[in-house]
Amino acid sequence: MATWDDVIGQADAVSLLRDAAADRGGDAHGAMTHAWLITGPPGSGRSNLAYAFAAALLSRDPDGDPVTAAQVDARTHPDLTVLATPNVIIKIDEVRELVRSSQFSPAVGRYRVMVIEDADRMAERTSNVLLKALEEPPERTVWVLCAPSDADLIPTIRSRVRAIRLRVPDVAEVADLIVRRDGVDAELAERAARQAQSHVGMAHRLATDAGARARRDETLTAALGIRSVSDAVLAAARMLAIAGDDAKAYTEQRDAEEREHALRSLGVEPGQTLPPALRSQIRSLEDDQKRRATRSLRDGIDRILVDLLSLYRDIIMLQLGRSETIINRELSDALTAAGEASTPAETMATMDAIQEARQRIEGNVAPALALEAMLVTAIR
Repeated sequence: MATWDDVIGQADAVSLLRDAAADRGGDAHGAMTHAWLITGPPGSGRSNLAYAFAAALLSRDPDGDPVTAAQVDARTHPDLTVLATPNVIIKIDEVRELVRSSQFSPAVGRYRVMVIEDADRMAERTSNVLLKALEEPPERTVWVLCAPSDADLIPTIRSRVRAIRLRVPDVAEVADLIVRRDGVDAELAERAARQAQSHVGMAHRLATDAGARARRDETLTAALGIRSVSDAVLAAARMLAIAGDDAKAYTEQRDAEEREHALRSLGVEPGQTLPPALRSQIRSLEDDQKRRATRSLRDGIDRILVDLLSLYRDIIMLQLGRSETIINRELSDALTAAGEASTPAETMATMDAIQEARQRIEGNVAPALALEAMLVTAIR
């Protein structure tokens, strides 16, 4: 549930927001304001903090209460509105609707809370729609925006929010959360947190999904086995397939549940033919799901590249005599062999190529071409 205990390694941010939720605004630290921006690297717990804050604002107790926390966790609280897009960008109509609903008074709580995850996905035109709402907010509406960096938002929005910067939590902190929240054993939790490089969401997935762990291991093993251009081409194809499998595993069950829920809400029984008048609504849902699948595939490819960066980081650490800092300890023998077969300069060149591949794919270069070009630099 959305509680302060789920926000790890962010004591200062939790203290500030807890005081603000309690209306202890007599000093600058705990002063309540109508708009907040939570920033931090991927996996730092931005959304966890946003929803813990929302639960505190919507509860009479600044530490939250179980009923409100459960409603926030399920996104069913009547005074909570969330915008979390499955697409690459947030649509302007989605923000317009959010702004419209922000004008309503709270139904049961002290505030009406509007959360925008990935606020950096707004184009400038869309951001200007939100800006008008931030300039003239209703008295009891609170906006909570989440983004990797305040530089990802336009300056006029940055000037109207109170920013909180999060740090990457320690591996031990993430592992402790996984043990406590997901009930996995400490050894698996530590491995997942370490391999996820303290990314809370990815650590959860690696700890609870054996398939995700297997796909990650296969990716790194393929990279370590590259000895020729043909090996690089085959490895690139296999990595794309792995990213596709990962994206499918992530979206398939969710898509089926969404379709079932949509049909039920439209009064269509399982197995019943869909009436023609309702087909456009289901088609719209399917279009959204396709866009989410595209985003999931792109995210999956980027995760592979991040994992490869950790692999070559380990290699260069071994080449520099820093074996105690390696991330992928389970591959220590193969990492040592790879380090002995290359120089630190060659390893750095591969890491630079991985970063360049990430930028190319973000710029809509065909992923297969970007991966092949990058993996050629890994030939030893």
